[in-house]
Amino acid sequence: MQQQKKAYLFGLSAVLAWSTVATAFKISLAHLSPAQLVLYASIASTLCLLGILLAQGRLGSLWPALRQHWRHSLVLGAVNPLIYYLILFQAYALLPAQEAQAINYTWALTMTLLSVPLLKHKLSLHDALAAIICYLGVLVIGTHGQLLSLHFSSLRGVGFALASTLLWAAYWIFNARDKREPVLGLTLNFLMSLPLALLYCALTGQLTPVAWQGLAGAAYVGALEMGFTFVLWLSAMKLTSSTAKIANLIFLSPLLSLVLIHFVIGEAILPSTLLGLGLILGGLLLQKLQRSQASCAVQTQ
Repeated sequence: MQQQKKAYLFGLSAVLAWSTVATAFKISLAHLSPAQLVLYASIASTLCLLGILLAQGRLGSLWPALRQHWRHSLVLGAVNPLIYYLILFQAYALLPAQEAQAINYTWALTMTLLSVPLLKHKLSLHDALAAIICYLGVLVIGTHGQLLSLHFSSLRGVGFALASTLLWAAYWIFNARDKREPVLGLTLNFLMSLPLALLYCALTGQLTPVAWQGLAGAAYVGALEMGFTFVLWLSAMKLTSSTAKIANLIFLSPLLSLVLIHFVIGEAILPSTLLGLGLILGGLLLQKLQRSQASCAVQTQ
C-alpha cells in the first residue's frame, strides 16, 4: 500500500510537470528559435540526467556504456531529442499552444498505426474507429470547427504537429528493443545529440546571444520535459501494483495544460479545441478499453 501511494505521488508529479510544458514551450519560443530551444534545453536535460546518475552512484557506468553503444545512441539521439523537438517546437511556433498540445496527444494512436507496417501487428476494428475519432478531433482543432471549409489556422503547423507524433511513435517502437537501462540510455542519447544540435545551430547561423528569459525557459523545458520527469514516471511505473492505475493519470495532463495556457499565456480556449480534445481523448480511451478487455480475455483463458 505504501509503495502504491509513492507510485501515485511520482505519477501525479510527472503529470503536473508535463502539464506545464506547453506553456513553457510557448514562453521560451518568444525569445528563442526552435533550434536554439532544442540546443539549450538539451544541455539542461543532459546536466539533469548526469546529476541523476551521479546521485544514483552510476556515473561510472556511463563511459563503458558509451563505448559499447555509441552508434546506437547517435542514431536514437538524432531522432530524439534533435529532430523530434525541432519539429515539435516548429509546430508550437506556428500554432496556438492549445492546438499544438492537443494534436500532440495523438502520438499513442500513431504508435498503434505504425506498428502495423513496422511490427506486422494487425489493426483491429476498435483501433480503426479510434483513429477516425482522434483524427476527426485533429480536424476540428485545426479548422477551428469549420470542417466543411477545411480552412486550417496553419496547415504547416498542423503538419509539423502530426509529423512530431510520427517521429515520437517510431522512436518508442524502436526503443522497445533497446537493451540499455532507460535512464542511462536516455543520457547517452542526449550526449550524442548535443554535437549535432550545436552543428545545426552553427550552420544555420543561430549561435547568437539570447535573452536570459529564453535560457531560463530552456532550462525549465530541459529539466522538466526531457529529463527529471521521465525518471519520475519510470519510478511510478516500477512502484505501482498496476500500470493501468498510473497510465490513466496521463489523461489529466491535457486538461490541466489548457488551464495553464489560458491563465499564464492568456490564450482564449476555443470551443473547437475543447471539442477536438474531447474527441482525441475519447478515441484514446476507446483504444485503451479495447486493449484492457483483450488482456482480461487472455488472462481468463
